[in-house]
Amino acid sequence: MLNLTYSYRIYPDAIQEAQMLEWMEQCRRVYNYALAERKDWMNSRRCQLNACSLRSEYIIPADTPYPNYYAQKRNLTAARKVIPELDSVHSQVLQEALARLDKSFRFMQQREFGFPRFKSVGQFRSLLFPQFKTNPVTGWQVKLPKIGAVGLNLHRPIPDGFVVKQVRVVKKASGWYAMLVLESDISIPDPMPIGNSIGIDLGLEKFLAVSTGKLVARPKFFVQLQSKLKWLQRQLKDKVKGSNNYRKAQSKIRRLHERIHNTRREFHFQVAHQLCSNVGMIFAEELNLKATSRGMLAKHCLDAGWGGFLDILGWVCKKRDVYFARVNPNGTSQTCPKCGTHTGKKELSQRVHHCVECGYTTDRDVAAAIVVEQRGLTAVGHTVVLPVEVNRLAVPVKQESLRGNSWKPTL
Repeated sequence: MLNLTYSYRIYPDAIQEAQMLEWMEQCRRVYNYALAERKDWMNSRRCQLNACSLRSEYIIPADTPYPNYYAQKRNLTAARKVIPELDSVHSQVLQEALARLDKSFRFMQQREFGFPRFKSVGQFRSLLFPQFKTNPVTGWQVKLPKIGAVGLNLHRPIPDGFVVKQVRVVKKASGWYAMLVLESDISIPDPMPIGNSIGIDLGLEKFLAVSTGKLVARPKFFVQLQSKLKWLQRQLKDKVKGSNNYRKAQSKIRRLHERIHNTRREFHFQVAHQLCSNVGMIFAEELNLKATSRGMLAKHCLDAGWGGFLDILGWVCKKRDVYFARVNPNGTSQTCPKCGTHTGKKELSQRVHHCVECGYTTDRDVAAAIVVEQRGLTAVGHTVVLPVEVNRLAVPVKQESLRGNSWKPTL
């Protein structure tokens, strides 16, 4: 079973747009109500049975079961019969709002952090239509239940053999989009670890170091546009909250954030495709993204988007039949790739690796990438080839303006 997601720009008319905005607001209310119901049940079980809470007391019977997804879905069916606003929304769309909340709780239990929060007005920006009897895409339109035919910019055709299973309508700063989930019965085997191999090491001074000795500079997507973002936020502060000028200033800020996101994502795809050229195996570090998102360098780590890049790289590798795996990152910058000697902790200012045992000298990030490649080859049962070059030169990347996507990384 193969699933793909294609994104298309849609153009709803004024009535359809108002209807979808109203549906999002109703989904937001259902989401918040279900979240409050779960929080009240959990808070009522905090204190012991023979004691009372010092803050507040929840009048919830002790035999009341936990309001899970299925119980809340049954309550939603009963609520639709007495609340006309909920009855006007497609039933499966409201159920998906509850499923989104249940998914957030399951992720919180797995990660042990990130309790779901209430959504304010305008924060619920997508609708999911999970089921279609027939193909909803007809020509240059997509037919949505209870909404009708919406104009669609079909800039690339749906591949043969794929059917549309789900449609998610998303409201972004630049307009409306439809995410089509396509499904096919085609079975594609996982790539095998054969062919040439490379290891990569992610960093802040250089975005990426390859075990072949080449480097990719890190474009500072957010940092370079931070001054403009501050200027727009100062303008927003002086506007009357809720006025037309206030909403216009908010729209400019959202469009700038979307521009930063799109530019970063395009850069990640370009690097991923160039890494997959003429190789059969790629190995990367299993980073602790939770730790990198905190501390003094958190802004720069989040600006680089390492987690998103590794996800994109894994998807591109599978698409281009390249084996991709992650290895243990502990001690990669403290191990000599030539002799395996532990060189000790290096300061961040020390950018050159020099082994006192074998005399091997190279760039620090390149040495770490070679160690990552060696660990990956050992994990898949291949012979590890030691580096023979004494000094691996780095190829810098010319950094141009972030306006548009005319620049590309050089590997």
